[in-house]
Amino acid sequence: MTDDERTHVQAVAERVVAGMMAADAFSRWLGIEVLAVAPHRATIRMTVREEMTNGFGVCHGGVTFAFADSALAFASNTRGTVAMSIENAIGYPAPARPGDVLTAVAEPDTPGRRIGFYRVTVTTQRGDAVGHFRGTVYDTGRPHAAPDATGARDGDATPSS
Repeated sequence: MTDDERTHVQAVAERVVAGMMAADAFSRWLGIEVLAVAPHRATIRMTVREEMTNGFGVCHGGVTFAFADSALAFASNTRGTVAMSIENAIGYPAPARPGDVLTAVAEPDTPGRRIGFYRVTVTTQRGDAVGHFRGTVYDTGRPHAAPDATGARDGDATPSS
């Protein structure tokens, strides 16, 4: 891949994730901040708030799951085509608590053309793992956006000439 192709692919990833985040009210309610994106990868951060706790005073598992699921969505859509989650699972090795700053790193296990398998690790600011998430996505092949002025669509592997 040439430098121009790498630059284009990275720009697609950043544009898609920015558009997804702008349209995702739930991720914004969670307080998610996108730290880094690259093709098939995303790193995000959020702080656990008091209203995110369960009856035991720790972060509700659904919040950790949703946080990891957002990282999966961002990572799996970076090619510029719409990818949908079809199966997910999570394990919780330790609790997160109010005030904890969580980071989720989503990476591919096997990013296929249509079916992709990803892992997301959720950790606290202390480096403690609080979620091990595995997600399977289906890539619909539908582009995220209309062609730009050069005729290239988000997801094109190379820029139009």
